[in-house]
Amino acid sequence: MIYFDHAASTPLDDKVLEAMTPFLRENFGNPSSVHGYGRDAKNAIERAREEIADTLNADPREIVFTSGGTESVNAVHKGVAWAFHGRNRHIIISSIEHACVLECCEWLTNHGFAVTEVPVDSQGRVNPQDVKKAVRPGETGLISIMAANNEVGTLQPFREIGAMAREMGILFHTDAVQAYGKIPLNVERDHIDFLSVSGHKIYGPKGSGFFYQRKGVELVPLVHGGGQERDRRGGTENVAGIVGLGAASKKICGETNEGGRLRVMADLFLEDLRKQFKDLKVNGPEKAEDRVPGLLNITLPGLEGETLVHSLDAAGFAASSGAACAAGSAPPSHVLVAMGRSAKEAKQGLRFSFGHSNNGDQVKQLVAALPNIAANLKVMSSFLDDDEPVKK
Repeated sequence: MIYFDHAASTPLDDKVLEAMTPFLRENFGNPSSVHGYGRDAKNAIERAREEIADTLNADPREIVFTSGGTESVNAVHKGVAWAFHGRNRHIIISSIEHACVLECCEWLTNHGFAVTEVPVDSQGRVNPQDVKKAVRPGETGLISIMAANNEVGTLQPFREIGAMAREMGILFHTDAVQAYGKIPLNVERDHIDFLSVSGHKIYGPKGSGFFYQRKGVELVPLVHGGGQERDRRGGTENVAGIVGLGAASKKICGETNEGGRLRVMADLFLEDLRKQFKDLKVNGPEKAEDRVPGLLNITLPGLEGETLVHSLDAAGFAASSGAACAAGSAPPSHVLVAMGRSAKEAKQGLRFSFGHSNNGDQVKQLVAALPNIAANLKVMSSFLDDDEPVKK
């Protein structure tokens, strides 16, 4: 099996596992305990906090550990909303945010908040001027725009939006789950007040994540009890997960050449695919530099993405349709719909996301396999489209 779905999850790095192992065995103490076992665990957490802060040009005290990106997003949006104390009850997001942002904001609308979704262009890019037009003076309290889209990879102008938000006195959050470790992020330079990250996207452990909270910005905790994380997230810390997250963050943010390698791989893959499929369409930016490194979403007209994913799986390749399956059938991608695709076209997206383990030979195997897979599916489709009823 060859894995081309790193945007969904990444394998745990060997060095990360090595860093975690002592805290799964002998160093099992509770970080809140005052004895030696507890102090060892607490010190390990603080080292990880410093490692992560260094990657963002942040103060370690601004890093809050969570169970992953979804919790981080909920903690920020709900925590900020409740900290407004009845003021600034308007939030701006984009139409292509991750489901955790969309559903969290839908929940907030049921509790008295107003949410505006700004549109994107055909490449999946937000126009900062649309964000500015959506601002309600005296009412807008939070702008939340992802750094990179998880389905089509489009890099957003989050730095420009962050600067605009800061100038207008509005808090700015960016979902950096797909961007962290792949593009440079600097919370000071980029005018970021809140930022969310998930460990399993960066070769760290599942169930680990963090959010950045700028000093001086108020936040009501999502999880109460115990006083951990400076009263911002109660509960006994996942020490091994936090240690692994710190190790993964330090490693991936230090790999200065990996982004370039993944961009080249995606470009060569697309070039070879176009020789096989003249009608291939790219969903998202054509230029690799406008997409997060290593992510490419395509359409092979006439073929559904989910069907291709199943056929690729049977042939030994792991990829994604870019939209979560529901009840055994993938709904149209809300991202592709927002980019102007029809409902039918929005079910045809096929996402490949490359990572550390991938190489040129694997990509060649994939390119060689896809034409036969597509041809077989088109033959099957022609039978199903026949005027004669299908016998059961």
